Amino acid sequence: MRASTQAKLWYAQRISAMVLALCVLVHLVTILYAMRGGLSATEILARTRGNSAFALFYVVFVLSVVVHAPIGLARIAEEWLNWRGRSLHVTLAAVAILLGATGLRAVWGVYAG
Repeated sequence: MRASTQAKLWYAQRISAMVLALCVLVHLVTILYAMRGGLSATEILARTRGNSAFALFYVVFVLSVVVHAPIGLARIAEEWLNWRGRSLHVTLAAVAILLGATGLRAVWGVYAG
């Protein structure tokens, strides 16, 4: 892999990690707020259904996972399994697609009902 490609992947990994850290923090604070407020699952869904800000936040969360996880898995596969080449990239592209599809489906399910 070319050095410029490695550098771009390194930056994508770090930037997506920063976004993920913020998203996880907001997500956990929201959970604590909902739990301390005594909200039921029905009440939470009533507040999130149709809420565009909620949906946008979680779309950003999902997309950052789609960027971050496959890059990290690639490094692990290369270092621990000595797995390189096209088959690794195809497998990780499939992982990214699966993560994106399931994550966005979950966001849509909560947003649209």
